[in-house]
Amino acid sequence: MGLQGVETLVKIKADRVALEGALELPSGTEGIVLFAHGSGSSRHSPRNNFVAKSLREAGLGTLLMDLLSEEEDQTYEKRFDINLLTRRLDSATQWLKQDLQTNALAVGYFGSSTGAAASLKAAAQLGSMIKAVVSRGGRPDLAEESLDRVQTPTLLIVGGNDFPVIELNRQAYNQLKGEKSIIIIPGATHLFEEPGALEEVAREAANWFKRFLKANNN
Repeated sequence: MGLQGVETLVKIKADRVALEGALELPSGTEGIVLFAHGSGSSRHSPRNNFVAKSLREAGLGTLLMDLLSEEEDQTYEKRFDINLLTRRLDSATQWLKQDLQTNALAVGYFGSSTGAAASLKAAAQLGSMIKAVVSRGGRPDLAEESLDRVQTPTLLIVGGNDFPVIELNRQAYNQLKGEKSIIIIPGATHLFEEPGALEEVAREAANWFKRFLKANNN
């Protein structure tokens, strides 16, 4: 169980493994954002930790977790197993809904790369349980069969110089049925390493989550 304002290591059982996550809850928060990292990344991702810190400064809780065990992450195919990642994301969501400190909080997903596909697929399955999704440089095309069932408000953020991924996100945007928005950050590449690019991602994500992760949305 996490303490407010303090990062706490949690373990979440999924399938036959125990997944590790870092939980942090600002005092009085009404919502929590579960991070789904991309292939080859982890909860230690400096980019996602930067965004998570910004979200906490905006008053939102965060759970950064690994969707694969260390052993599983060594297998390339598992990194792109969207069904497996979705199942793990579902397990983490169910854990949030059972934990005494988080069960009343509105839940959102922040997904990167393959994690964005898992976020959208899980949102399609869980419906109103998920209040908002933000995708950073995501691969929503990997969840194509689920996109027209996503009713969750979804924000797609793409770098202006990430040309193949821009087109994939535009196609996905057209398939989404719920409230949606797409933001293309000029000059940014896939990892948003350019000056100010990740800050813009964090601002847009915080605005989206603050809009939808409200107590009256539970």
